[in-house]
Amino acid sequence: PYFIASSVIAGLSFVFNGWIIPHSNKKRLAFEMEYFQNKYYFERRNVHMQTAPNVFLFIQNFNNQSNIGYQFSLEKFQDNRLVEKLTADNIQWDSTKRKWTINQWVLKKVDNIFEINSPGSVAERGYRMDTTLIITPKDFENDAHQYDGMTIPELGKHITQIRFRGATGVEAFETERHIRFAAPFTTFVLVFMGVIVSARKSRGGTGFQVALGFSLAFIFILFFTMT
Repeated sequence: PYFIASSVIAGLSFVFNGWIIPHSNKKRLAFEMEYFQNKYYFERRNVHMQTAPNVFLFIQNFNNQSNIGYQFSLEKFQDNRLVEKLTADNIQWDSTKRKWTINQWVLKKVDNIFEINSPGSVAERGYRMDTTLIITPKDFENDAHQYDGMTIPELGKHITQIRFRGATGVEAFETERHIRFAAPFTTFVLVFMGVIVSARKSRGGTGFQVALGFSLAFIFILFFTMT
């Protein structure tokens, strides 16, 4: 009977932690980001990511006040060889067109004979060009505790996206996803310890058993949270 009840509690805990609570956290996170944190605080430099198979993007730094990225490059590989490289002084997000504007760009293409920087490579130049990329300015916002507002499927999708891009910071989302699956099982562990402690009868009353049960539960939850 104890473990039947534990199964019900663990199931409810899994549903709440996996779907219901994250939806509630989205409003809390939006409030905290608006009044306690700065969603525009982005300090990472030399951002590398994969935008498509064999296509890699690089931005030296990004100013998310003006939505401008500096020292931009987009490289395309074929059979582990660089065949196309687009570089620009900067790219700027056009909120009206929902596209990126690439300024002072140079596009180099090569064939199987020449290298990308050899005289035989074909270069095109331009002052301004609009293009669509897989990234948006939202990718350069402060993502502090963003996982708190994600359901389990959303976490899985986000982890897959980060891995595909080759970006950093996937560990926090992976840990949160593992915790979502592991946390319901703590119910069984706590009930198991409680049953063992309460099974022993004592003439002095149940005070010691209650204190021991609380102590063991505290130690277990502490180690679960820390590790």
